[in-house]
Amino acid sequence: MEVRIERRRDERLVGAVFKGRVTRVLPGIEAAFVDIGLERDAFLYAGDIQDHLQGVEEAELEQEVEEGVLNRPIDQLINEGQEVLVQVVKEPLPNKGARITTFITLPGRYLVLLPASTDLGISRRIEEAEERERLDELLTAIRPGEQGLIVRTVAEGIEAEALESDLERLTQQWGEIDERSRQVSAPALLHHDLELPMRAVRDFFDDRFEILWLSGAEIYEQVLDYLKEVAPDLVDKVQLHIPEGTLFERFGVESELERALGNRVWLPSGGYLVVSPTEALVAIDVNTGRYVGAADLKETALKTNLEATREIARQLRLRDLGGIVVADFIDMEDPDHQNQVMTALETELANDRARIRIGGLSDFGLVQITRKRSRSDLVSKLTRPCPTCRGLGRVKSEITVLLELRRKVLERIAELGGRPLQLRVRPEVSASLEAEQRAILVELEERLGTRIRVESDPGLRAEEYEILGG
Repeated sequence: MEVRIERRRDERLVGAVFKGRVTRVLPGIEAAFVDIGLERDAFLYAGDIQDHLQGVEEAELEQEVEEGVLNRPIDQLINEGQEVLVQVVKEPLPNKGARITTFITLPGRYLVLLPASTDLGISRRIEEAEERERLDELLTAIRPGEQGLIVRTVAEGIEAEALESDLERLTQQWGEIDERSRQVSAPALLHHDLELPMRAVRDFFDDRFEILWLSGAEIYEQVLDYLKEVAPDLVDKVQLHIPEGTLFERFGVESELERALGNRVWLPSGGYLVVSPTEALVAIDVNTGRYVGAADLKETALKTNLEATREIARQLRLRDLGGIVVADFIDMEDPDHQNQVMTALETELANDRARIRIGGLSDFGLVQITRKRSRSDLVSKLTRPCPTCRGLGRVKSEITVLLELRRKVLERIAELGGRPLQLRVRPEVSASLEAEQRAILVELEERLGTRIRVESDPGLRAEEYEILGG
């Protein structure tokens, strides 16, 4: 259902707290660039800046809120050269710096500490009114002064002692960050989140899981020590994988990852999805494929679309796709069928940990989904752009390569001076020159006044060729 991959050479930055220095303030786009010590300056939106950074009077803020006009220009919130405490909320991409915020959050097992906020909140996934009321009372009782707190989903049913212990760890952590920030100059890293295995245990592992497999004695002991402290009832669910092949091989994870890199995903009844990430959005096309089992076309479309809703939700999580997603469902004329599909899609996407918004079904069968993106997707993590097609997903046809080669040879007529010429090309291009496109070879020999030898080389890339001679 989900995959998280981190390589030690590619340090994860989301959640890291930095002391940075503002390098540029851009009122035109209501944003600023902040040097936090990375290759590219980080990007800070006006909406992610606390008003108190610029010393705005509390009474003035309260008056603006009452009047409904709280929308201060960025140059009234922050200045060039100013040092600010920020947290990374989105990883840097190849052509973009990290996105940051001044609203820092420190996640624990059961709580999230908001050092610079007074908000109190409870996870929306805790739905029972009685439990929400109980947790709200606990929050009010334990809140640390003027700091805010959010109760995480895993805290449902947890007693006050566990929340208090979690809060104690978080306030100590914040105290260390705050102290370090006073001792160093910007840019400086102040705090780094846990590494992936421990973070996964903290954020995901609860009593819904039957077992947690770990590979490696060191991380096994770390997880046991952590759970003994915060969730002792889960300790018995932790198992150490004894090497007989890798953990991923044992459970077929490698083959699942391989399938996740493809663009076609088959549905149970024979239909399929085509997943096509682009620069601007992710397009997902739903097709009936081999499925012809329903009584009529309407039922075929409905069944395929309903199966697609579950797989779309799974693929978004599995591939960690973010930004704008457009799903192209098979056309449905029946309003009841349309409602069934939209209800099913909303139900499936409700299980996603990422923040999601769903638009309505358009007249053309399109549904727009936005999914919060904070890191690179799975395909970007596991692959690199093709050096031959340069990301197009297609390469030049044999005839296109031949016409390009012809033009290059003719440009070198004077340089070649009638001397013998050798062309090194891929086998399929060579076969074309010897058969249906032989006229190109004949023309070149006549214009050059010499014989041309064609060498077939399967080691060349799809669009590659060499002109030797002269």
